[in-house]
Amino acid sequence: MKYELTAPFTKQKLAGLKAGDTVLLTGTIYAARDAAHKRLQEMIERGETLPFDLEGAIIYYAGPTPARPGYPIGSAGPTTSGRMDPYTPLLLEQGVVATVGKGPRSEAVIDAMTRKGSVYLAAIGGAAALIAQCVKASEIVAFEELGTEAIRALEVEKLPLIVAIDGQGDSVYDGPNLHKT
Repeated sequence: MKYELTAPFTKQKLAGLKAGDTVLLTGTIYAARDAAHKRLQEMIERGETLPFDLEGAIIYYAGPTPARPGYPIGSAGPTTSGRMDPYTPLLLEQGVVATVGKGPRSEAVIDAMTRKGSVYLAAIGGAAALIAQCVKASEIVAFEELGTEAIRALEVEKLPLIVAIDGQGDSVYDGPNLHKT
């Protein structure tokens, strides 16, 4: 199936998505990579207030390059999602409803996704310049000192994605969820 979705959205809105469906995503997503994820986890563990609300958030695993004059962002391709796997279950527990990246996820992340009804959306690797054309605005919201790894709120329009793992744990990477009981 093909869907056009506008963020933010609830888990109920995601419940009908199935692995292999295509999505054109419009709205606010947050670009964050390894270093930012580590800092968010540390802040959560210390009980600190986070720089943005994770409830209903969509996190895009990307570290966009600096923008050329007149553009909101440089290249904005997905990074390998597995590097964020140690942090993802905690962020899902904090209210993140979807993550966006490339490549398969760990069993721990898939289990957390099925408990929370979250989805994993895959962006097209190698299409960073094309993806950047979907970004209409970019604003650093946390950890500016991390440079390209700072957390950015991105306003996207019709960002093309594939439902790689749905809220039931079914995956385009390995077929139906074989760990269901």
